[in-house]
Amino acid sequence: MKRGLQDNEPEDGGGPSGECERTLKRLCDPMSQGDLEGISWENLPQEILLHIFQYLPLLDRAFASQVCRRWNLTFHMPELWRCFEFELNQPASSYLKATHPDLIKQIIKKHSNHLQYVSFKVDSSRESAEAACDILSQLVNCSLKTLGLISTARPSFMEMPRSHFISALTVVFINSKSLSSLRIDDTPVDDPSLKVLVANNSDTLKLLKMSSCPHVSPAGILCVADQCHGLRELALNYHLLSDELLIALSSEKHVHLEHLRIDVVSENPGQQFHTIKRSSWDAMVLHSPKFNLVMYFFLYEEEFSPFFQDEIPVTHLYFGRSVSKDVLGRVGLTCPRLVELVVCANGLRPLDEELIRIAQRCTQLSAIGLGECEVSCSAFVEFVKMCGDRLKQLSIMEEVLVPDSRYELDDIHWEVSKHLGRVWFPDMMPTW
Repeated sequence: MKRGLQDNEPEDGGGPSGECERTLKRLCDPMSQGDLEGISWENLPQEILLHIFQYLPLLDRAFASQVCRRWNLTFHMPELWRCFEFELNQPASSYLKATHPDLIKQIIKKHSNHLQYVSFKVDSSRESAEAACDILSQLVNCSLKTLGLISTARPSFMEMPRSHFISALTVVFINSKSLSSLRIDDTPVDDPSLKVLVANNSDTLKLLKMSSCPHVSPAGILCVADQCHGLRELALNYHLLSDELLIALSSEKHVHLEHLRIDVVSENPGQQFHTIKRSSWDAMVLHSPKFNLVMYFFLYEEEFSPFFQDEIPVTHLYFGRSVSKDVLGRVGLTCPRLVELVVCANGLRPLDEELIRIAQRCTQLSAIGLGECEVSCSAFVEFVKMCGDRLKQLSIMEEVLVPDSRYELDDIHWEVSKHLGRVWFPDMMPTW
C-alpha cells in the first residue's frame, strides 16, 4: 500500500519549514556535501525525518522503524497516521493484497485517536464488509474528517445484516463531530442513520456520495439538505431527487452547490420515473449558477420518455446503454449548459442531424465521446467546424465515422485537425 498525501488530505503540517526545506535540498544536492559536516541520517532534524517518512510506502516505513529507537518513535508519530486506507480482502476470492490483521490491531490500539482521513476498500465477500464494520465500531476515540466505504467488485456491504452496518456507522457519526466528506455508495444506510449524521455533523459536512442506497427515502436526503447548509457536493440516485430537495439546496441559508451527480438507473425494464419541474431547476441555477450537474443514464429506450422534455441544466451527460436518435435530438434542444457528452451506443442510424443540433445549441460543449454509433464524415467535420477549438476532448472510434462523397477515412484527420487547431486522429479499436 502506498502512502503519499491524499487528495482529500490538507497539506498543513506535512511539509517542512523553510530552514528544514533548505537542509533537505542540501542533503539531496551532491555539490553541497562539503557544507553538511555534522549532519547525517542519525541526527536529521525531526521535521525532515517525518517528512521523508510521509512519502514512504507503509511496508518500507515499517522496515525503517527498526533501524533505531529514534526512527521507531517517528514511525508512531500522530502525523503519519492521520490518513489510512484499510484494504480488506479474502485470499480465496481476491488477488488484491490486504492490510495485515496485526497492523489493524496496532492501529486500533495505538493510533485510532489520530485517524482523520479513513477509507475502507473491500472485495466482494461479505466477510470483508463485516471486517470493515468491526473496525468502524472500535473507532470510538477518533474524530474522522473523511470516511469512504469502497466496494471493489459487487457491493458487499449490501450483503451483510443492515443492523450490523448501521450500528458501526453510527459509532463514527456520533464520535466524529466534524465529518466533512462521506462516501457510502452501495451500502444499506437508512433514514434514521442519516438523522444521526445530521445531528452530529451538520455544521461540517460538505461532501456526501450515496448512490445506490435503497433504504434511503426522499425524506431522508431532504433532511440532510435542510440541515447541512455547507453541503457542496452531493451524489445520489434519481429516485431520491425531488423538487423539494432542489428547493432546499437553493435556499438562502445554503452555500452554493458545486457538484450534483445523479445516477438514473433502471432496476427493471419498463420502470416508471417521475419528472422534476423546470422551476425547481431554475431555482438551482439562480442560487448556484456555476454548479455542475452530472447525470449518468442506464435506461432502456422506452424509459426515456420523462426526460429531456423541458430544459434541464445538465453539464455532464453520460449514456451507458443504447440511446435513440430521438433522445439525442431532444438533448440538443433542452441542454444549453452541456459541457461534456458521452454516448456509448446508439445503433445503425446516423446521428448527423443530432450532432449538428448539439453543436448549434450547446455552446459550452468542450468534450464528446462516441462509441457504437454512426456519423457521416461530412457531418462530423461540420460538427467540429462549428465547435472549433473549444473541443478540448474529442474521443471518436474510427468505426463510428462513415465515409461519404466528400470525405474518406484517410482524409478525416486532416480536416478535423485544421478546425481544432491541433493534431487529431480517431481512436482505434484494439485488435486483441
